[in-house]
Amino acid sequence: MRDTPPAEPAAAAPADDLAGRRLVLGLTGGIACYKAAELTRELAKAGATVQVVMTEAAERFVTAVTMQALSGRPVFTSQWDLRAPNAMAHIDLTRAADAVVVAPASADFIAKLAHGLANDLLSLACLARPRERCSLLVAPAMNREMWDHPATRRNVAQIAADGAAVLGPASGDQACGEVGDGRMLEAAEIRDEVVAHFQPKVLAGRRVLVTAGPTYEPIDPVRGVTNRSSGKMGFAVARAAAEAGAAVTLVAGPVALPTPRGVARLDVQTARQMHDAVLPLAAAHDVFVATAAVADWRPAQVAAHKLKKADGHDAPTIAMAPNPDILAAVARLPRPPYCVGFAAESHDLAKHAREKRERKGVPLVVANVGPATFGRDDNALLLVDAAGERELGQGDKLALARALVREIARRLPAAQEPR
Repeated sequence: MRDTPPAEPAAAAPADDLAGRRLVLGLTGGIACYKAAELTRELAKAGATVQVVMTEAAERFVTAVTMQALSGRPVFTSQWDLRAPNAMAHIDLTRAADAVVVAPASADFIAKLAHGLANDLLSLACLARPRERCSLLVAPAMNREMWDHPATRRNVAQIAADGAAVLGPASGDQACGEVGDGRMLEAAEIRDEVVAHFQPKVLAGRRVLVTAGPTYEPIDPVRGVTNRSSGKMGFAVARAAAEAGAAVTLVAGPVALPTPRGVARLDVQTARQMHDAVLPLAAAHDVFVATAAVADWRPAQVAAHKLKKADGHDAPTIAMAPNPDILAAVARLPRPPYCVGFAAESHDLAKHAREKRERKGVPLVVANVGPATFGRDDNALLLVDAAGERELGQGDKLALARALVREIARRLPAAQEPR
């Protein structure tokens, strides 16, 4: 078992994640401007209207022509631009905007924001935005020494205190040849942060524990017993809970999926390892979502060496032993979190889900047809509780995960204090 840092997101955002959102994308001077071109594409593909504003320094790295072609809108670069009917582009740009996203944000521009300086169109627009309905998201990009400088740290702390959301930075190779903190997040990461920003914070202050993926039960050093779970549904639930404001811990079986940003991840292999990771954590969480497809049995004995096939010999008989029941164990805790089980069935979906809910002693079971969803990006969920059944319907797994998170938030006892 090991801690795994967040990885870069690989999947595209659903096409309607930012539908109807109007964003001002501000570019300041820095080599990371090349990432802003891809960011513009990603935001537009997610449904946003993107209005690009560039500083004079940004134009040294990427052209306004490029950004106009990608955004489909004329680019603003000067506070003296007369295209605005009232010649007040710094006012007009943010009046209909939902957010200003500055990416890249240089050390100089962050200092301007911290001290209220406004000597170019972008800094003027940030200062003049209606703060109660137009958010400010800032993605720093600079050399590692500039990022570590006390003045920069003070300025970043100040803009955060003033209400800006600071996205990143990341650590890694820098254009100057040095390695360290200060890299701007990748375009898909910033896109996901913008999407998350607009999600309702229905789990703010809550702690959520999620299991995901299959388990792998070894037979010998090269063979094992597992199942076809991809982990995609559980990872979507972890991401949706984090978007909803929760502090999320994800315990994952062997899957090749990137960690959702802002989620703490523990990797395990076997059911017993998953059990041993979950049980000490569960009591400190408000919600436990057992999405993992945990193997019910394991080989009673694991061979020390590969079992060899010999001519004329029958296949070996493998004795099986039961694995611990993680969901039931959490539900039996003296003060359990709100427990949500998942049931992946091949037939009689509602019947088996009802039986599982009663057997495990949990308030909610989410059922799906395993063979129809394993490895896919879409799913169909059935909610089963003491009152009966309700379909969430067919959809992509992230959209369903968000709907499930809203349902869980609605069901949490109103009087229950966050842990």
